[in-house]
Amino acid sequence: MDPPGAPSDGDASQRPAVKRGETVLIAAAAAIGGFLFGYDTAVINGAVDAIQAEFQLSALVLGATVSMALVGSAVGAWFGGPLADRIGRVRVMLITAIVFAVSASGSALAVGPLSLTAWRAAAGLAVGAASVIVPAYIAEIAPAEKRGRFGSLQQLAIVTGIFAALLVDYALAASAGGASSDVPWGGPAWRWMFASAAIPAAVYGVLALRIPESPRYLVRRGRGEQARAVLERYVGDGARLAEIHRSLQGTKENVDLSDLRGATGRDRRFGLLPIVWTGIILAALQQFVGINVIFYYSTTLWRAVGFTEDDALVTSVITSIINIAGTFLAIVLIDRVGRKPLLTVGAAGIVLTLATLAWCFSRATGTGENLILPPGVGVVALFAANLYVAFFATSWGPTLWVLLGEMFNNRIRVTAVAVAGTAQWIANWLVTISFPSLANVSLPLTYAIYTAFAAIALVFVRRFVRETKGRELEAM
Repeated sequence: MDPPGAPSDGDASQRPAVKRGETVLIAAAAAIGGFLFGYDTAVINGAVDAIQAEFQLSALVLGATVSMALVGSAVGAWFGGPLADRIGRVRVMLITAIVFAVSASGSALAVGPLSLTAWRAAAGLAVGAASVIVPAYIAEIAPAEKRGRFGSLQQLAIVTGIFAALLVDYALAASAGGASSDVPWGGPAWRWMFASAAIPAAVYGVLALRIPESPRYLVRRGRGEQARAVLERYVGDGARLAEIHRSLQGTKENVDLSDLRGATGRDRRFGLLPIVWTGIILAALQQFVGINVIFYYSTTLWRAVGFTEDDALVTSVITSIINIAGTFLAIVLIDRVGRKPLLTVGAAGIVLTLATLAWCFSRATGTGENLILPPGVGVVALFAANLYVAFFATSWGPTLWVLLGEMFNNRIRVTAVAVAGTAQWIANWLVTISFPSLANVSLPLTYAIYTAFAAIALVFVRRFVRETKGRELEAM
């Protein structure tokens, strides 16, 4: 007997026509969470100096204020997954949009460092939750043959959000004559930088009200008819419902962390299912290759080939364009060549480019802002740094989120993504806070460490990651 809500084997012509265009729009709407992810993490860049001047902050307090969003993101990722299993993916998106909007307004109206730190932590909660919900939801709503393409929309949204935040920061600072100065309509520009994040947050909230709930969540909650309608309209495979029912048979309504341990000791390694460890390690390695600090010395590299410090926006725009172009390339390739080949080639390219940067910085003289590279070496370093971004954007940037969304089975998906996402944010925080100290000790050694992690990533992918291209989620 078919499970409740399973489709009959009637004439296929009687079924609703699949709306693939609408499926793309739904995935894009969900990916706006990624846009907010990128926008929020980048918008503070233009405000940092103004905040330090406004509140008379020491470097230590400023660092704690800025990094608090990363701590909040780890917490948001940790709780976002289990919450999505309890109340649904779409409701968590709505909550995320509201928290984004409120934290943006609160940051803009902050009266001191403590209130700003609290609002940045709240923004981090929303960022972390979005980083978990978006890949899981897109994987659960997308047809298997296009899931990689749809899942890559999150990374495209992230890099587009970063680019948009840079442009908004520049426009506001230019209109005011500096981030600390007042804009023509009143108030310091840095406050409007934070406030601007409320606009995409509101758009995200409106769009979340118009997209369907995940069919896998609906089946878990016993709403088979609604799940079948979603599958037939957006996936074109109502028969998939029976497989979803079977994959969830005997599953608790609310998954918790204990479900990631496996039923018996033989099922687990160091307390967790091996597939969960695979997700955790992949997520951490994405950050340990140094993506968030690779351009810490970008001004030095660009200056070595003739750019001035005043050309910072131009150099940032160039980097953002490389990032976006690489992500588009990944969208084209990911469902054709697969996830594992992209990760393998990307890791190999990152090893080569980071090793080149380590060598280039070993030829440098001076320290900090006074670091000087020989002319020819500066050109090589700049080329290597931008090629690094291209390799990352075409592989580890989007592919990690695609894999995290699809590699786990229906029973544990969102909770497992939450754990892996938390590992990603913790790794992000560790790299961010450790880089200044490591760079002061030895910049070549710092980049050599990132090179070593990239080599580990290459070996790990080759040995432990399985290809998921074209496989249904129920076959994971």
